[in-house]
Amino acid sequence: MTAFDDLVRLCPPPPADPPRTVDWARAEETLGTALPADYKRLVEAYGDGVFDETVWLLVPGSAYASCDLYAEKAEREEILADLWGMGEERPAALLEEGARILPWAHEEGTGAFLYWLARPGQHPDEWTVLYNEGRGPLWEHHDTQCVAFLLAVLTGAAETAYFGHLHEVLRPVEHRFETADETLGAARREAV
Repeated sequence: MTAFDDLVRLCPPPPADPPRTVDWARAEETLGTALPADYKRLVEAYGDGVFDETVWLLVPGSAYASCDLYAEKAEREEILADLWGMGEERPAALLEEGARILPWAHEEGTGAFLYWLARPGQHPDEWTVLYNEGRGPLWEHHDTQCVAFLLAVLTGAAETAYFGHLHEVLRPVEHRFETADETLGAARREAV
């Protein structure tokens, strides 16, 4: 069993009719990098949306800016460049020449983001996770891939200072994934 299989058992993906597809060649060309296989599988199974009302998955070309990998990548690059330009300390993992980050998810209501840490010469399937608290300078590195980290967060097994509240407060009996259309589309319909 893989982390992806365990995630699907824990939190079944929404039905997909027609199946979710992403033009991965276009996405990787637009981003200027290949993407991890576990992420591609995650996106194709779930699409854009939120796990347990907490972790929002970013998807290339989402109709919702807050779920669009392209839009969030550009925004995060600008924000972080400004912060680092003002003297905020970069995370130690980014001090390695050629190391870079790319967002893949964010935490509901906190400004916090989950990034891949891409080190020079690494294949995307070897990228690990960096968590940035969002409204502060603290970063947390996790030596695991995105799906395994997401599974650990949802099950309470992640060794993190940031997601403890998910199990202390929510403790879902049943884990749930809500699509962006269900969550954000509903808000858009109510505003009309």
